[in-house]
Amino acid sequence: MRRLLVALALLAAPLWSAPASAQSRSQLGPLCTTETTPADQMVDACTKIIALKVFKGEQLATVYFWRAVGWNKKGDYAKVITDATEAIRLKPGQAVYNLRGSAYYDKGDYDIAIADFDDALKLGAPSGIIFHNRGNAWRSKGDYAKAIADYDMAIKADPRSAFSFQNRGISKEALGDLDGALADLNQAIRLDPTLPQPLINRTAIWRAKNDLDRAIVDGSEAIRLAKDKPPVNIMTPPNSVLISAYTHRALAYEAKGDYAHARDDYKATLAIVASDAGSKANQATAKVRLSLVTDANAPIPAPSPTAQPTAVPAPPQTGTASVPSPAPAARSTRMALVIGNGAYLHVRALPNPPNDARAVAKSLRDIGFTVSEGVDLNRAAMQKMTRDFLREAARAQVALVYYAGHGVQIDGRNYLIPVDAELKAGSGMTETMIDMDTIMAGLDDQVRTNILIFDACRNNPMAQQVASAGSSRGIEGASGLAAPSSLGSGATLGAGTLIAFATAPGQVALDGEGANSPFSAALSRHIGTPGLEVQQMLTRVRAEVVSTTKNKQVPWSNSSLLGEVYLAEK
Repeated sequence: MRRLLVALALLAAPLWSAPASAQSRSQLGPLCTTETTPADQMVDACTKIIALKVFKGEQLATVYFWRAVGWNKKGDYAKVITDATEAIRLKPGQAVYNLRGSAYYDKGDYDIAIADFDDALKLGAPSGIIFHNRGNAWRSKGDYAKAIADYDMAIKADPRSAFSFQNRGISKEALGDLDGALADLNQAIRLDPTLPQPLINRTAIWRAKNDLDRAIVDGSEAIRLAKDKPPVNIMTPPNSVLISAYTHRALAYEAKGDYAHARDDYKATLAIVASDAGSKANQATAKVRLSLVTDANAPIPAPSPTAQPTAVPAPPQTGTASVPSPAPAARSTRMALVIGNGAYLHVRALPNPPNDARAVAKSLRDIGFTVSEGVDLNRAAMQKMTRDFLREAARAQVALVYYAGHGVQIDGRNYLIPVDAELKAGSGMTETMIDMDTIMAGLDDQVRTNILIFDACRNNPMAQQVASAGSSRGIEGASGLAAPSSLGSGATLGAGTLIAFATAPGQVALDGEGANSPFSAALSRHIGTPGLEVQQMLTRVRAEVVSTTKNKQVPWSNSSLLGEVYLAEK
């Protein structure tokens, strides 16, 4: 979110208190030290001044500071840090520490950024700008309580700071304080009605409260503002706000069952050029959701209060599937997709995944989940069940996906393997699989808790086929599954998501010698424990698997959950 620099830049020491050449005084100086100078001209002017070798000490530090400001405008944070470090060496100051801290923040080095903001606060009077920036760093680390404390200080210093109210509201939303978040976002909108971002965040809150009409109104106003007044802040990537606004309004339309307007908004999202990771993640979600609502010709009817999951006959070689009644989930609904594939036709069969899926599905039903369960599915059945689940999960509060069976990593992307998959050198092998990135993108929505659990890549017999295909097709196969940070460009791990693997990235999981795999046996035992927070539950599962396998297998997880999540009530 928005970070603040300009006002502190004015605190930098005056440059022209020492004599210099006529050219530097009349031309280069103003170009170097004027905030509105275009970035390239600012960097060029400051560079020429440094080359004159006229200034030393504090004056030279000021030149390096302003050149760092120019690099910051260009988004070259490594050069910002280099020049700011030189300025600090010559003359430490509050403004330059804030600038360098902001550059570290933009690089994702949040701990270093916080240290710089700490030093900045020690060197001058309390600054609302620095408290705001440090709050952003704490928020990015997921320490929302400390972020709120810093935003409190920023608001105390400047009660008219719309950005501080906005970001404090976002932090409160992350902690589940929707009413507190709503109050802060309302105040940000009152202070600056031209800002689209508070409206976007308020759209998400209305969706979480299931007030979809208000969500759509706020989304529409955010889109109008983003079009009429694009952000002038150099730290806001082009089009990112507009892409976010369209995505959030589309999700509200979809949750309401207005698929026609949802399709229009998803198409609008995809038509905009995305330049940053967040926008690309939104577009990945829009692409998946668009395909889902395109398949949905009309809203599905309201659920019957007595509806129960029913078994449906499976076509040849698809195994069996149990699906919930075809009705939209209420906002409080917890839904799960559980698939276990073991009866493989072209690679070594696995005895345990069907047992694992049944055990996990039973444990989830016992704690109140509506479960779509499939065993030994071919690609067509697996794809249909996955798409049906993703469509219905749009209205769920908690969505859980569990998969047991073969999985493979190809070119850094993870794929789940249907029972009829046949890998042949020179063939489009990934077309026979289910892309995990698609599932993750389809679920990426901050108002829902998403939990994805994969007990896959069991002593993978497909490595040889992948390697042979790779030699002629340019496909790189690797052991195990890839961590989310190394997934393909379409992958997302948005706010409110937890992903767990049965083993560490790049390693293989054991199928087990009993009726279940070590991971799924532990998971089915602990997942229903009342009052056990989900990450604590996975810690217990990890400890049991490590003990059972004598350290041969270490389960792994990555979380961006917003607050504590309990699968079984306390």
